[in-house]
Amino acid sequence: MDLQAHVRTLKARLGPDLVILGHHYQRDEVIQFADFRGDSLQLARDAARTDARYIVFCGVHFMAETAAVLAKPHQVVLLPDLEAGCFLADQAALPQVEAAWRDLGQVLDVERDVMPVTYVNSAAALKAFCGEHGGIVCTSANAGKVLDWAFRQRPKVLFFPDQHLGRNTAKRMGIPPEAMLLWDPRQPLGGHDPEQVRRAQLFLWPGWCYVHTRFRPEHVRAWREREPGIRILVHPECTEEVVDLADEVGSTSYIIRRVEESPPGTKWAIGTEYNLVHRLAQEHPEQFIVSLSDEPSYCQTMNLITLEKLARVLEGLVKGELVNPITVPPDIAGKARLALERMLEI
Repeated sequence: MDLQAHVRTLKARLGPDLVILGHHYQRDEVIQFADFRGDSLQLARDAARTDARYIVFCGVHFMAETAAVLAKPHQVVLLPDLEAGCFLADQAALPQVEAAWRDLGQVLDVERDVMPVTYVNSAAALKAFCGEHGGIVCTSANAGKVLDWAFRQRPKVLFFPDQHLGRNTAKRMGIPPEAMLLWDPRQPLGGHDPEQVRRAQLFLWPGWCYVHTRFRPEHVRAWREREPGIRILVHPECTEEVVDLADEVGSTSYIIRRVEESPPGTKWAIGTEYNLVHRLAQEHPEQFIVSLSDEPSYCQTMNLITLEKLARVLEGLVKGELVNPITVPPDIAGKARLALERMLEI
C-alpha cells in the first residue's frame, strides 16, 4: 500500500471535520500532512480556532492534553501513539509538587510569597496546580516575560519542571546564582535549611530534557575551530555552560525565524532537536546549517509518531471510531485553562 496516498485519501474524506497538528520535531513523513506546524501551545491554539470536530495531534502527550484543555466543547483530540510521552514533563508529578509546596509552607507563607510557574512541557494536572494557586504557565519563548510578571506578584518563584530554562531565563534577568536553589524532591525542604529557603528568590525543579542537555561546551568550541564565522544558536533548555557560549539563545520559533530572516551564506550550528535542524538545512540550502552535535539529538518519543500510526487514527475516524482520544477531567481542565489564560494575558 502507498501509505502517503492512503493518508491523503483519508484526509480528503474527512475534509473540514479534521485538523492535523504537527510539532516541529516530527518526522518529515508525518509533518507533511500537518495543517498547522508549530510549538505545542501555538498548535493547541490554532486547532481551537477552527471548527474541526477532530484534532489529531502529532506530538506528545502533554501537548495533546493542552489542546484538549483549550479545545471547543465539540472538539475531540487524538494522539497517534499513547506511548508518546515527554521525558522532561514526566520528571515532575503532582504529588511531588504538592509535597514541595507543603514543605515551603513550613518556612514561608506560600500563597503570599511563592508564585508557582510551570513550563508548558508539563502535565495538565501541574498546569491546574498553578491555576489553583494563582500561578501561571510559560513557554520557552515567553519565559522572561512570565517570570517578570511572577516576581512582580510575589517575591519568590517555584519553577518546574525544567531547571535549565528556569536558570538561564533568571540569569538573563539579572538574578544571581546564589538566589537560585535547586530543589531535590527526595529531601526535606528540597535539601536546604530554612534560612537558605528564606533568602532564595527562585526554586528550580531538577528536571531536564535529554535532547537539549546532550549539547556540550566542547561541541561549541569544535565548531568555532572547524568553521570560522559560524554562529551558535541554541534552545534555552540547554545547560547554562552551553547557553553562555552561544551567540544566540531562543525558542524553537525563534530558531526558525532567525534562519528564515538570515542572508545566504550564513553559517549556523544549532542546538536543538535534529528533525528540525535537518529540515531547516533542506529548506535553506543557501545557508550552512548543521547540528551543534555530530551525533544527531532526536526526541525519541516524538519519533514514535509514524505515518502508519497517523493512518490508523484517520481510518478509525472514517469508520466513526475514536482511536487514542485524549481527555482531561473538567475540574483539572478548568484550573489549567486559568493558568494558561493568565499567560495569554501577558
